[in-house]
Amino acid sequence: MKFAISYSTPYYGADPDRIIAFAKHAEACGFEGLYLPDHIALYPGAKVGNFEMPATLPYPDPLDCLSFVAAATERILLGTGVLLLPYRHPVVLAKRLATIDVLSRGRMRLLTVGLGTLPGEATATGVDFATRGRRTDEAIDVLRLLWSGGADGVSFDGEFFAFDALVSFPKPLGASLLPIHIGGSSRAAARRAGRRGDGYFPGGMLAPSNAPTN
Repeated sequence: MKFAISYSTPYYGADPDRIIAFAKHAEACGFEGLYLPDHIALYPGAKVGNFEMPATLPYPDPLDCLSFVAAATERILLGTGVLLLPYRHPVVLAKRLATIDVLSRGRMRLLTVGLGTLPGEATATGVDFATRGRRTDEAIDVLRLLWSGGADGVSFDGEFFAFDALVSFPKPLGASLLPIHIGGSSRAAARRAGRRGDGYFPGGMLAPSNAPTN
């Protein structure tokens, strides 16, 4: 069995020396991967369940942080727990993730995506909160299409994203598709993991009312 560990920026902060020391220690202890959380923006009154999140909690961009960690480590895999996929354009994201994977020599392998639960965060990024599930499904398809496409380009015509003969290089190391794990504790997240995910990351609180069933 392999274990990964999460570095909670809201709790530990965003001090670069502390992040690197944590990552190096995790690697030396034999952890397989390091996860970083994600929020693009908070606001007064933002809640996850009954917990109101202080608006000043530090959430540095997880992908920028993982690039920073990759430069200071050698083996540990890089992960997000979870990246809020509906609030990022998949064409831009495909390039960023492939770049991190190439520069880290194939370690961007614990990508976990989720929908997000804060309506204000969706509004701030111009996303209709009610459509974020469909947008996420489409974004996953776009990421995989771009990573698998060749020099002739690939085309896509969806509800949220559309392009024609688009070419995106570099590819993830070895021209492979990056695994996409689905995060969340709802039945919808479990269904998405089965239909589109390479794995399931059951983050959050799994209560009897929302626990996935067979």
